[in-house]
Formats: sequence, structure tokens, C-alpha cells
Amino acid sequence: MIAISTLLSVVIGLPIGILLYMTAAGGLRPNRIVYQVTSIVVNIVRSVPFIILLIALIPFTEWIVGTSIGVNAAIVPLVISAAPFFARVAETALREVHPGVIEAAQSMGASVMMIVWRVLLRESWPSILAGVTLTAVALVGNSAMSGVIGGGGLGDLAVRYGYERFQTNVMIVTTIVLIILVQILQMTGDRVVHHFAKRRG
Repeated sequence: MIAISTLLSVVIGLPIGILLYMTAAGGLRPNRIVYQVTSIVVNIVRSVPFIILLIALIPFTEWIVGTSIGVNAAIVPLVISAAPFFARVAETALREVHPGVIEAAQSMGASVMMIVWRVLLRESWPSILAGVTLTAVALVGNSAMSGVIGGGGLGDLAVRYGYERFQTNVMIVTTIVLIILVQILQMTGDRVVHHFAKRRG
């Protein structure tokens, strides 16, 4: 569930992040209206607490996957909550690319698409990968809350047995496992980022 949610969040969030960067003041294609509308939508979705988003999206989730209960139903709100977060991370990563590198590509006649794919994404790749790790860690926390709708996994276990049946030991164990899972995700992400940063020089 976490892997699929992270993948879908990146697939949806990265183009939004690129759009925010491109249309921002000083971007490759500044457009104040597009930037403001996109930015407001991203901010609104990010501002809604996940537990509220989870419940509010039940009709939409049923329309998408045909049910509001289970792992598939949990993936929909997880992706909708994480994609705007990753979009902001991607936008920030793209902004870190030195303007001189972009100007050099423009002076050589590179098109906008070439600059995006061969300059911006390549130069910001380690930062974007760090953002993928942040997104995956955030999704671990949100997935635990998806146990409220029977989303499966550790969150479901914690809610069904730890909370509803007052089995404190189950709650403690699931919390420890979640902490360990986050540590593993962060350490793996840090290693991947370090690897690509080293290769980039």
C-alpha cells in the first residue's frame, strides 16, 4: 500500500511541481494565473487534515475503486494527500538548480522540454529522491490512520485490536513496528540520495 501510494504520488506530484516551477515568477514560462490557481489548490489539499480528507473523499473513493473499505480504498486518499506535498518538494528541488546552468542550456539553443528533462530534473535528482523519502515516511503515518476505514496493514491492526478492543500491547507493538519501518525508509532513502549525489559530483 505504501509503495503503490508513493509511486502514484510521485507520478501525479512531479508534473504539478514542474508546472509550479515553470509558471512561477522567474520560471521558464511565467504565468501568474496558472501559478496562483495551482498553488492555491495545492495549499488547500495540503491544509486538510488527513483523517478529514479520508472521510470527505469516501464518495469519490467509491466512484474510483468501487468501495470505501479496504486497501484499495485507502490508496485513493493517501495519494490525494501526498501528491500535493510531493509537488511542493519537487518545486523546491527545481528551484535549487543554479540559474547559470539553465542560462547555459538556453544559450546553446535547448528547448524548454530539453531544459526540463536534461537539466532541471538531472541536476535536482538527489533532492527529488530525498522528497520521495519524505513522502513515503509521511504516507506511513497517514496509512496508520487509514485503519479507521479498514485500510489494512498496521493501522488497521492498531485500530481493531489496540483501540477498539483495548489491547494495549498490540498498540505498543504496532507503534514500535511503525517506528522501525520509518527508520528503515529514511536510512534507505538517505543511502540512495547519497549514491546519486556522489555520482553527480
